[in-house]
Amino acid sequence: MRLDYLTIFPDYLAPLRLSLPGKAIDSGLLDIRVHDLRDWTHDRHRTVDDTPYGGGAGMVMKPEPFGEAFDALEVQPGDTIVFTTPSGERFDQRVAEELASSKRLVFACGRYEGIDQRVLDHAREIAEVRELSLGDYVLNGGEVAALAITEAVVRLLPGFMGNAASLVEESHAEHGLLEYPVYTKPRTWQERAVPEVLLSGDHARIAAWRATESRRRTAQRRPDLLHPSVLDDGTPIQRATPADAGELLTLQRACWVAEQLANPDVRVPALHESLADVRSWLGEWETYLVRRADRLVGMVRARLDGDAWDIGRLAVAPDLQGEGLGRRLLAHIEAVAPAAATSYVLFTGAGSERNQRMYRKAGYRLRRDLPGPEGAIVLSKRRR
Repeated sequence: MRLDYLTIFPDYLAPLRLSLPGKAIDSGLLDIRVHDLRDWTHDRHRTVDDTPYGGGAGMVMKPEPFGEAFDALEVQPGDTIVFTTPSGERFDQRVAEELASSKRLVFACGRYEGIDQRVLDHAREIAEVRELSLGDYVLNGGEVAALAITEAVVRLLPGFMGNAASLVEESHAEHGLLEYPVYTKPRTWQERAVPEVLLSGDHARIAAWRATESRRRTAQRRPDLLHPSVLDDGTPIQRATPADAGELLTLQRACWVAEQLANPDVRVPALHESLADVRSWLGEWETYLVRRADRLVGMVRARLDGDAWDIGRLAVAPDLQGEGLGRRLLAHIEAVAPAAATSYVLFTGAGSERNQRMYRKAGYRLRRDLPGPEGAIVLSKRRR
């Protein structure tokens, strides 16, 4: 693969020749060429920027140097020109995989207020163009982004990594989740021990532990990555905020009124809470919700009680019950349990046959030894 970089700070890209990229250059796998954009200026000051039309702060990078550079570098159809810009599409692993299939990438590194739009319009006439952003923040220039994109792309090239298998299970790989925690020798360090399962030699158990930890870490740190795998239709499970208190109050009243009518002598706590009560427990419980068509249709919460992950308020809008959303919410709240949790505990109405069937299918068992609210039974499950 050939990689060209147009920049006014060529030294910024010197790290491209370090470590694995440097070895790939020496082996001929990569052909990296860094170009000083000022080489295509023609005035004494080697000017690459000017004031913006229409007024405003800052300077804009001029079109002429880029146009001449594209000509001199013989950019052509089949090449991909990458503009690193905060206004571009979000760069992620999927985009890296797409770029890794290119034969040649040309990075146009902007500075100041950006590059004259006509450069991008011209670039689209001569090659494929990708406008890419690392995230929702602004850097001083595009060089840092170009370096990051390069690292993500070239490591996917056949022959770049010494052990290609290491690409499979890392964060954002094919499964889309964050990587599980990793450990090495010694077995104990500063009184912290390596998890016993990793020392067991049982590859099936180790694989299951890694899958669980990967999902848990993703749910805690990047729940947005779980969306496609949590709900089949792509509906996201989102972390609740104080602003959701009113909708949560409405949903739980709609869900538990039937239980109250069926058991008039039993006080159902969810029906007797105020908006202030919901706002208060939102600060204590880790709460998740699901919306469809701007309507709150599901919720669940949990908190750590000793070494048990205490799950509660699993609720699905009455008109959507029976579609499997409750099982998805239950799986999600289990996945986000902290490492300290060794079991899951919840309670449900003693007369709620549907809920009890769902929990039994999920592996929960009745715990007569644990006290529960009046009219409810307690169920628990060991964490694998």
